[in-house]
Amino acid sequence: MKVALLFIISYHHVLNKEQLWIDWIKPNQDIINVYFHYKDINLIKSPWIKMYSLPPSEIKQTTYYNVVPAYMALMTYAFNHDIQNIWFSFLTDACVPIISPAAFRKRFFDHYQASIFKWRPAYWNIQIHRRANLRLFKKEYWLANDPWFTLTRAHVHKCLIFLAAKNSVYNQVNAGGLANESIFAIILQTFKELTNSNTLINESGSLADWTRMSSPTSPYMFTEATEANINMIKTQLKENPYAMFLRKVSREFPDEVLKDFMAIDFGHVYPVLHNQAKMIEAEVEAEVEDKETPEETQIIIKKDDNRSTTIFHKLFHLQEQNQNMINTILLVLVISFIMFIV
Repeated sequence: MKVALLFIISYHHVLNKEQLWIDWIKPNQDIINVYFHYKDINLIKSPWIKMYSLPPSEIKQTTYYNVVPAYMALMTYAFNHDIQNIWFSFLTDACVPIISPAAFRKRFFDHYQASIFKWRPAYWNIQIHRRANLRLFKKEYWLANDPWFTLTRAHVHKCLIFLAAKNSVYNQVNAGGLANESIFAIILQTFKELTNSNTLINESGSLADWTRMSSPTSPYMFTEATEANINMIKTQLKENPYAMFLRKVSREFPDEVLKDFMAIDFGHVYPVLHNQAKMIEAEVEAEVEDKETPEETQIIIKKDDNRSTTIFHKLFHLQEQNQNMINTILLVLVISFIMFIV
């Protein structure tokens, strides 16, 4: 199982904290794939960024108000590039990791079956502000989502199905502008996934300071390690237990301060809801506590190994069945479309 780090870069075509990212990824390079979407490959000077950049043929035209095509291009490429990509984390050139590599690894293996995706009802007047063209849809789709988040492979697959099967709706939402702050909640609501607590955690995975905005549409840029900035970041980390990344961070912000944040244990406790193996482990620990002899404990552990194998086999076959069903639905849609145009 792997995490796909999906970067959208533009303007200067750099990562503000490239070396920090390289050093942070290295301990987990066995479970991390990196991908970059850009505007012009000739503007990329970093060999490291260029090495992980999408082929030019996969790049989509974007603007500040219409960046969703870049999300979809990254999803499509990473989804097909490595079947082991289970988590897909969307990031910008001004993002940095804000938890340690060890904490990130544990977070992934404990919660890989759930997206970390913050959403809520639209907080703007949809009749006055035309963003995402929400006024054209039913009230259940008047939704907002954080623009930077982590999706599971199953949810990315649903986004790609939506792109193909609901392309007219996709285009309508995009035409309204700033659609990346609504369309993914709309997609997951279409599939009735938003309120499924087993597969979606409604929390922020990427932090930002919106109380001191750098522009009408951008959060604060962390440039200096002032007391106010340090306290702001600490407070956000305390209040957001699933946070993994921070934006926007300039090149000038001290790396050592960011590493200090990574070393802090905020004492967050996470429910074992999204990882079947962890659920089994918790059950076994409870059973072992009741046993008095090593022989009895060994019997429990051996039984646990068998249960783990059985559950993972069931999960694999269930995913395989779901994949076959989805492929069948897509085939029917394609055939219906062909019959319609003929």
